[in-house]
Amino acid sequence: MSLGSPLPQSFYARDSRLVGPELIGCRLVHRLDTGERLIVRISEVEAYLGDGSDPASHAHPGPTDRNRVMFGPPGRLYAYRSYGIHTCVNVVCEVDGRAAAVLLRAAEPIAGLEVMGRLRGVEPDAKPALLTVGPGRLAQALGLTLGHDGTNLLRGALTLHPPTAEAKPIVASGPRVGITKAPDLPYRFFEETPDSGRPTEWVSAFRPGKRKQRR
Repeated sequence: MSLGSPLPQSFYARDSRLVGPELIGCRLVHRLDTGERLIVRISEVEAYLGDGSDPASHAHPGPTDRNRVMFGPPGRLYAYRSYGIHTCVNVVCEVDGRAAAVLLRAAEPIAGLEVMGRLRGVEPDAKPALLTVGPGRLAQALGLTLGHDGTNLLRGALTLHPPTAEAKPIVASGPRVGITKAPDLPYRFFEETPDSGRPTEWVSAFRPGKRKQRR
């Protein structure tokens, strides 16, 4: 499979709301120590800002030990633990020193499905929702952990490559999934099928966030 060169740093050094839709259709490659390649085609992402306008962003409170990778340089992987259980991964955007990132929510498996299924604990031909749909599942299927936080995406074992010329995706946008802060901002980008105008099977179902009741 021809992948071409990885996306350059200039691709990432922009507003995450511009980077997000252009990530749809891109191929993410993880070369394992065993020599095997896990390849997925990105189908759903969410943009998060760090300019003070996005309270749902991890960077909103300012730099911390947890979010420091979000502040650059661009073209790095930002990994964090969600609810103390699932690892989720993002690509860092904007110029160095200005925090922003795009969460990788879902993807279509292209190569290495048997390994992905083993990492996920499911059969490689399992339903999409069980393999690489959802940020925690996607990271697990690719063998990505908190230890990959700060990984350079420009070269090395983990790289992102442009979409193929013959498979230009149809990209739609809408509210982000499962958050309670700034829930209506249309910063989720996902692929639609050409004929139906509906999300593809490799896109997660939309679920609005639920506020916890105070006791």
